[in-house]
Amino acid sequence: MSALVLLTPDAPDGRIADPEAPQLLVTDLGVVRGDGIFETLLAVGGRPLQLEAHLDRLASSAEALDLTLPDGAHWRAAIETGLAEFARRHGDGEAMIRLVGTRGVDAAGPPTCWVYLQPVPAGNRELRDRGLDVVLLDRGYSSEAASVAPWLLLGSKTTSYAVNMAALRYAHRQGADDAVFVSSDGRVLEGPTSTVLIARTRDGVRELVTPLLRSGILAGTTQGALFATAEPAGWQLGYGPLTPEDLIGNDGVWLASSVRLLAPIRSVDGRQIPVSAELTDELTELLLTATRR
Repeated sequence: MSALVLLTPDAPDGRIADPEAPQLLVTDLGVVRGDGIFETLLAVGGRPLQLEAHLDRLASSAEALDLTLPDGAHWRAAIETGLAEFARRHGDGEAMIRLVGTRGVDAAGPPTCWVYLQPVPAGNRELRDRGLDVVLLDRGYSSEAASVAPWLLLGSKTTSYAVNMAALRYAHRQGADDAVFVSSDGRVLEGPTSTVLIARTRDGVRELVTPLLRSGILAGTTQGALFATAEPAGWQLGYGPLTPEDLIGNDGVWLASSVRLLAPIRSVDGRQIPVSAELTDELTELLLTATRR
């Protein structure tokens, strides 16, 4: 069973609603035009991980869409209400929390906003344990597109996710678990729902590297949390640019996301790459150290 909390003008801190009953109007612009934004995060033991980072990114995405949404205090209150309802139904099990805000049924507002909580899919842990087979997919634009065409909303987490889901379905048809997007000028970008992370050693120095943010990728909250604790632990941090060949011959490569956390990649387009359970455990512990703060 899931839990649903609606943020409305008469209940700005949220009210519990029936997740099995219809709640959206068919004229909602988030449905008919994909005109909205969302965030997905993990809660462990009733505590949402990296909540402030997700709320900051939600606000950034809203600004990019000229979308007026409730402020962070209202979202926090609605999340607390949702977590209490989820705990009543499921106890202290891990919860996947989705925050959604659309433009509503009228461009002038009010927006349609909700918090939806559900148990974490069982397959997530399996993929983390065995590693991912990924395919590289051309995203169809250059790594400079974000700067020359800001109306593409690259780097914003919008509800227009049809392309991302189509990429995952294509990857599955190829026998892969996931995909990594590559720009038309040959730069590694991101996964459809994740951030690329590489560990490598150069001249005895251990490095964690992720693609350049200005290449039009979404700023990863999980990657950001890991970097915050990895540097004091002795890791050197880097930000691309990366090419597909950079994914081969390293100490390890991961797809990082808020719910699945760090899932190691074990093959790229059929080419096997090293997978270190010890290194995955080390980085995951660093990540969890950050999220406990």
